[in-house]
Amino acid sequence: MSRFVLFGRSPAGESPTRPLYDTPDWIQAQPARIERALERALAQPSGGWAVLDASSRVGAPRAMEVAGRALVVWRAPDGPRAAPEACPHMGASLCDGHVDDDGRVVCPWHGLALGDRPRGDWAPLPTHDDGVLTWVRLPELLAPGEAPTDAPILCERPAAFLHGVIRQEARCAPRDILANRLDPWHGVHFHPHSFLRLAVVDEGPDHITVRVVYKVLGPLAMEVDARFHCPDPRTIAMTIVAGDGLGSVVETHATPLGPGRTAVIEATLATSDRLGFPWVQRAQRLLRPLIEQRAARLWVEDCAYAERTYALREAGRLPVLRGAEAPQPPPSPAMKPRGGIE
Repeated sequence: MSRFVLFGRSPAGESPTRPLYDTPDWIQAQPARIERALERALAQPSGGWAVLDASSRVGAPRAMEVAGRALVVWRAPDGPRAAPEACPHMGASLCDGHVDDDGRVVCPWHGLALGDRPRGDWAPLPTHDDGVLTWVRLPELLAPGEAPTDAPILCERPAAFLHGVIRQEARCAPRDILANRLDPWHGVHFHPHSFLRLAVVDEGPDHITVRVVYKVLGPLAMEVDARFHCPDPRTIAMTIVAGDGLGSVVETHATPLGPGRTAVIEATLATSDRLGFPWVQRAQRLLRPLIEQRAARLWVEDCAYAERTYALREAGRLPVLRGAEAPQPPPSPAMKPRGGIE
């Protein structure tokens, strides 16, 4: 393991509800264990909502696809709007149009202005701007027997934060994105540039909490406890519950585009109770590219993980190492004490 120096508050004084194990990660990452957590997540209601992109990136008419439907997305004075991409008059692409002073998208072929009222078979879709992300509601996103909700189901967010949002596309299903996040044991091995040490400290029916050391700059690293849970079947949130940055959240949203295609939209909402944090917030415009660059690097790798899982599942070739299903050995003493240089 590379040498590093820990700084900041440590969660080491927190008492985990179960001992930490020295069991190898390849044994802890049991396929059946991850699948059970995934099935519980997929059983959550969604209200029919899915994330489109960062709210700051919704402006001029833009073509987007969700659940196989071609949409046009734009911003009106009263908020974001989404609707079928084809003009109901003669089928022109509304993405090539413009937005008038009343917030309507104007067809580039014949000037038909379309806004918040249906026109024939064309009708705008419900949208929601939560201040960070823009959502759309579609009937195709509802589970059988599920009722739509007036707003998406959001996880708890900090009151004050600086944030960044990335959007990437992957050749997989939304479940593969969630499965990636429900396998925290791959972090140190697959992302050695970012994570140095990880152990599960608590696991329940609807969450898993890990103690993780992550690189900050050079040899400097921080240790936090991070809890993963799924508020809906296409979202997994990671919340810092101990250590510096308490209450910070990373929301990973998986939006289905079409068969075997998924958009990953990840919002990082960082907060701190340190006295200097209000000054850090003022530098948000400078810091946001750094937040997004770090997240994007991780998701280049994690999309490859999700795409591999999807390809193996589609081919019926997902391996299961039976030895990994064996009972875990007795717990060893808790993680070694926090020191200056590891």
